[in-house]
Amino acid sequence: MEELTGIFDTHAHYDDRAFDDDREALLANLPGQGIARVVNVGASLASCGRTMALTEKHDFIYGAIGIHPSETGELEQEGAWQSLLGLYERKKCVAVGEIGLDYYWDQPGREIQKKWFVRQLNLARERQLPVIIHSRDAARDTTDIMKAEKAGEIGGVVHCFSYTKETARTVLDMGFYFGIGGVLTFRNARKLKEAVEYIPLERIVLETDCPYLAPVPYRGRRNCSLYLPYVVAALAQIKGIGEEEARRAVWENSLRLYRMDAMERQRQKV
Repeated sequence: MEELTGIFDTHAHYDDRAFDDDREALLANLPGQGIARVVNVGASLASCGRTMALTEKHDFIYGAIGIHPSETGELEQEGAWQSLLGLYERKKCVAVGEIGLDYYWDQPGREIQKKWFVRQLNLARERQLPVIIHSRDAARDTTDIMKAEKAGEIGGVVHCFSYTKETARTVLDMGFYFGIGGVLTFRNARKLKEAVEYIPLERIVLETDCPYLAPVPYRGRRNCSLYLPYVVAALAQIKGIGEEEARRAVWENSLRLYRMDAMERQRQKV
């Protein structure tokens, strides 16, 4: 197999208004700077539509369609669920996400969030797609629902993982991947660093969650995929390996997560 040289950003939001001024110029620059693949992730019905438009415009961008827990109130509206289902007929959708629970904002109510978390997990099962799970201040309820719904049979990633290594153990037992981004470079990210030290390398993927959570030395600024080498360096240091080994491992993990590995093997034979 030929040596892989690209970086895979498994979770981005390039449809966000933060990129309105320079989106096309930035995206056009990514492949030449080593960003070989990006999954843009929907959060609302509108952003899911914008996400799939980006996948049609750029060969290296793929999409995930799902409703973020803080946006699940819109699924209570008549016709919203059918509109969401219609988006899955578009090409290059590789996951259901981001879905889950967010108790930091706690809006809409927790029962509504749980209802649509479960329903979207079941949708992923029906569509035979992995899930991208968002969980903030909701570790116990998230893992309880994942267990109850047998999420291990669905597969996917807990994006922007921010919990302890004890929660990591529970997620690992279900065979999930862990999305790790710029927070790993923060000086005060002790809990995350301990979790990453514990999590096997073969279960880690890179993400930006851009425009949010830029790594040091860009912390506080708009994030983008070009900053992922800083996360690779932090990951390699924690794991005690070279940056090239870390980068190659997370690339291969990302292909497996989004079930692109067979596709990639075929491409390399051409």
